Amino acid sequence: MKIKSKKLSDSRVEITVTLDSEDLKPARDKALEKLAKEIHVEGFRKGKVPVEVAVKFIPENDLNAESIDIAVRTTVIEAFKQAEKSPLVIPSVNVTKYVPGEMAEYTATADIVPEVKLGDYKNLGVKRPVTKVSVKEVDEILNNLASSFAEKKVAKRAAQLTDEVIIDFVGKKDGEAFTGGSAKDYKLILGSNTFIPGFEDGIIGHETGDKFDLKLTFPTDYGVKDLAGAKTVFEVLLKQVNEVKKAELNDDLAKKCGPFKTLDDLKADIKKNLETQNSHRSEEKFKDDLVKALVKKSKIPTPEILIDDQVRMIKEDMSRNAMAQGISFEEYLKRNGETIENWEKQAREIAEERVKASLALQNLALAQKITISDDLVAAKIAELKDVYKKSPEALKNLKDPNVKMDIKNRMIIEKTLDFLVKANS
Repeated sequence: MKIKSKKLSDSRVEITVTLDSEDLKPARDKALEKLAKEIHVEGFRKGKVPVEVAVKFIPENDLNAESIDIAVRTTVIEAFKQAEKSPLVIPSVNVTKYVPGEMAEYTATADIVPEVKLGDYKNLGVKRPVTKVSVKEVDEILNNLASSFAEKKVAKRAAQLTDEVIIDFVGKKDGEAFTGGSAKDYKLILGSNTFIPGFEDGIIGHETGDKFDLKLTFPTDYGVKDLAGAKTVFEVLLKQVNEVKKAELNDDLAKKCGPFKTLDDLKADIKKNLETQNSHRSEEKFKDDLVKALVKKSKIPTPEILIDDQVRMIKEDMSRNAMAQGISFEEYLKRNGETIENWEKQAREIAEERVKASLALQNLALAQKITISDDLVAAKIAELKDVYKKSPEALKNLKDPNVKMDIKNRMIIEKTLDFLVKANS
């Protein structure tokens, strides 16, 4: 077998394969064996016809077609190996010449794992984010705790700031109720800024039993594009007003919150937990920034097939989220004022970033010979089995070799990220 490789792009090649009579003979023998089992010859049971007999009854065209098919299938992967190329998908084959029993020539085209040129991954110039817990962060949690232990009593007066109100409301745009704009028996703390500007202020001064309309305009930067800057009307029924008295920030509150003797003990615990959370977020951001810097410093071709695959996964995730809301993917885009064309453009940008990051880390792992032992993979799978022991479907998936390989690859990537952190700390 002779091969000739032609580069079509940084991530696509065409390999021309020439086979001689010696290469074709094994394929012809296998073709005869296969076809012999499929023909019917009088005096023999089907599937039991000897090859030397079957060859007299098999049409030459059928034998030639089967022979070249087998010859291609059994040599194409080896051709890519000899060319030191790794196809990402089954190669597309085109037979250009074929003289049965003598020679054959075909071209095989495929997207391949691209050659990545890594930048200086030990000097990425990324600074680890500073993690400090402010007094304000601790106070916010203390105030939330005080609110959770607040005393409430029905107030027979007009609603005031800091009161809790129970309301029914329906939000309408152009006279039609819009999704997510209605609720019944909704509990709202006035002054919490839970709703758009004007909603909570509009309730203040009303009493239990009042029905009223709030004419409000959504902020221009509102998350749902269909509502951003829109003029709306909220029909509100005030069903109850509760006066809320927050628990005092003292030792008694601390004792209610856990094994704490004093308020200072509670504050110290809150600060410690916040430090742990902030440290974790900081470490994750540091890793993300390092990968982005590595990608920026490296030359990473991005095969379209990998980008397409990522776009598909992004769409599947969004479709599942939309389905959970009882709507289709298309309806989800419409409600957010998004066109399919614009969404695809943004999705492809995200997909390309993911592909580059993945290829950069995979190549870094290869460069540093980072691997994970089978024992560690087995231990991880055992851990996951314990987590999902009540899910038969998940346990079944953990037996899939592809899932095991995915787990191993994820562990290698995590180990590679740890290396990257250590190298830049």
